Formats: sequence, C-alpha cells, structure tokens
Amino acid sequence: SSNHDECITPVEAVLPLLEFLREYKDKIIWCPFDKDYSNFVKILKNQGFTVINSHIDYGQDFYNYEPPQWDIIVSNPPFTNKRKIFERCLKFGKPFALIMTNIWLNDRAPWEIFGEDLQLLALKDRINFLDNGGNRLGKPSFGSSYYCYKLLPKQICVRELNYSKEFKND
Repeated sequence: SSNHDECITPVEAVLPLLEFLREYKDKIIWCPFDKDYSNFVKILKNQGFTVINSHIDYGQDFYNYEPPQWDIIVSNPPFTNKRKIFERCLKFGKPFALIMTNIWLNDRAPWEIFGEDLQLLALKDRINFLDNGGNRLGKPSFGSSYYCYKLLPKQICVRELNYSKEFKND
C-alpha cells in the first residue's frame, strides 16, 4: 500500500450519498476500509443505519475477510490495487459505493471490469480529504466520484459538496 492510501473522508463527502441509501435503512452496511472514527461509520450509525466496519489494522484484510452478513458496501478504499478491490466487490454481486479518483476513468480497467454496469455519483467539487489527525490535506489535483454498482437510479448522478453543513454525532 501507499503512504497516501489512508485519507479520511470528510463529512461533506459522505452526506451526498445519504439520499441514495434510504432504501437500506433495514439492511447492513459494510464499511470494509474504515476504523471506528470513520465519518462513514459515525454518520451512517447516527442516521439509524446498521453498520459493520472493518480495517486491515484490526486484522481484517479486505481480500481475506468478509462479515457473516451484510447487504451493501460503502467506503473510501485505498487507491492502490483499486482494480483488485473493485473486482472483488463486483464478485459479491451486491450494491456498493466506493470513492475513487476520476482519473481512473482514463484507464481501461473500470470499463473492463464494470462494463455498462458502472454508475457514478459524480461530485462537482474536489474532496478535501483529512489525515488521521483530522487535519485537511488540501484539495487534490484530481476530482473523485463514488463508483457505484446497483445503487443509483440512473447511470450518472451529480451532487455538490456542502462545506457549510455540520454533522453532530450526538
């Protein structure tokens, strides 16, 4: 893995996904690349979702670990080995939403592995990711989207990041 693979997704990048997860309120969401302090884990639990999170640092390597029961994957995976990650997710045959760089769309890989099943929740703004201490890393030189499977109502949905929204984990 790369030193840059552990970037924390900020609140404003999790919020646009919530509207597409409404039908999963009574399902189990697996966040396979997330520690307990992940904004995916905190926000989804706060919104009433059942969430299972796992992380390689907890001895739960994504390539060898799968919870006994889950219905959808939501996470920000490492950008390293992205093809293998997406291939494994597609083999599950279940819906997912994973953040990935838009630059990957210039590669053949997403088109080869998804075919016409690729759905994008495109974000108009670049995600200003956080480091493990919660500090902003600065806006990257690339945009990111949620690469989705069996989740969105159409192949491409576009949303803005709202930096003014605050999330309180009460």
